[in-house]
Amino acid sequence: MFSGSYTAIVTPLKNNKVDYDAYEKIIEMQVEAGIDGIVPCGSTGESATLSHQEHDEVIENAVKFAAGRLKIIAGTGSNSTAEAVRLSKHAQDVGCDGVLLVAPYYNKPTQKGLYLHYKEIADSIKIPVVLYNIQGRSAVNIEPKTIAELAKDCSNIVAVKEASGSLDQMSQIKLLSPDIDLISGDDALTVPVMSIGGTGVISVLSNILPKVVVDLVKAMAKKDYDTARKIHFKWLPLIKAMFMETNPIPVKTAMELMGICSGEMRLPMCKMSDEHIENLKNILKSYGLI
Repeated sequence: MFSGSYTAIVTPLKNNKVDYDAYEKIIEMQVEAGIDGIVPCGSTGESATLSHQEHDEVIENAVKFAAGRLKIIAGTGSNSTAEAVRLSKHAQDVGCDGVLLVAPYYNKPTQKGLYLHYKEIADSIKIPVVLYNIQGRSAVNIEPKTIAELAKDCSNIVAVKEASGSLDQMSQIKLLSPDIDLISGDDALTVPVMSIGGTGVISVLSNILPKVVVDLVKAMAKKDYDTARKIHFKWLPLIKAMFMETNPIPVKTAMELMGICSGEMRLPMCKMSDEHIENLKNILKSYGLI
């Protein structure tokens, strides 16, 4: 269902408002590079500080600007099940190809609570659902057994974006749910995740280097491991730099340095430290990107 390279796309801001001119240009850049899809309103898209109206408009404009040339997996997760249902229904209504549902953050539900949360959302829509497991941001892990139960009971739960960092857990997911699409949620782990049956990546790096991510994923899909390893190791220092501070601070800073869009963010996301900016500049210069 969802294979290939997907960009966890930033939400460009200008004077504390969404900059839709820049947003359209960024999406056009993704199309030209051959990216398979984009994920608006995820963590990288600063969904936590978007108003409900902005959240809806960002997704609507992603569909409009992509114009059928990319798949749109809308970030519609919430720690309120009712809110996630509303956001997911809206994404379906405006023509998204699927929704990405982060594990409910802060309230720390049990595995039963996670199951009931996801089942209620999945039952409320017809489009495909991608679970998003990132305990570092949500404080709770979606266990492989819970994923397997959801995949069995909800025909539209078709994929999981795995950002646990645990290849052991990802192997367990594929063992228990062989038909589910396992998508890497970490650029540094795309190669190993695809080597155990993963179908691609939802990438931060592709905001600035979409063609690199496209080439890496295609090489892995073709089992051209030599090429994939070369790409992986060439760009690994920059991948690591994208997380020297909390995402999306580094990638937005890089995009500003590269002249793609403003690096403006909303509090509590703030400007990168001067030391890290210098480090990022040096890395970008070493690649000839600035």
